[in-house]
Amino acid sequence: MAVLLKKMTNDALSLPKKERAKLAHELIVSLDEHLDSDVSDAWEKEICRRVKEIKDGTAKGRPAEQVLSEIKAKYK
Repeated sequence: MAVLLKKMTNDALSLPKKERAKLAHELIVSLDEHLDSDVSDAWEKEICRRVKEIKDGTAKGRPAEQVLSEIKAKYK
């Protein structure tokens, strides 16, 4: 079993980045048998939307330090 797992790991690591991400997502989802597929699908769409906005420049990002500072101030 350990040899098979090592081969599968090596094969997975040789995949292109997008395919590795998809595989990782599928494996994580498979760990939670009770995960609601509608919720999972909705999050998948939301993630894709956010990535697209970042790539096309329509998203407005803020520095992590600023966000964390605001959170700390709010919950002190």
